[in-house]
Amino acid sequence: MIHLPQDAEQRLIRRLRRIQGQARGVERMIREGRDCREVLEQLAALQAAARQAFLFASRSYLQACAQEDPARAASALRDLLEALKRLPS
Repeated sequence: MIHLPQDAEQRLIRRLRRIQGQARGVERMIREGRDCREVLEQLAALQAAARQAFLFASRSYLQACAQEDPARAASALRDLLEALKRLPS
């Protein structure tokens, strides 16, 4: 099993916590009946933050995989490419 380096893990966790905060903020906006444009803008920001977290995690895992198990790096890259194909454009 490939593990993220400690610094990358902490950075990813910080990103995910920010995303959780953003999601709670959007939920609060909806409950308060805020303007739909504001809510949609925040949802778009949330989506972009999640995409950036995905890209950061992918890059970090690939780097860790290449360092820990070079023979498995090609397989990890194929898995990542398959995951990227499933992302909405």
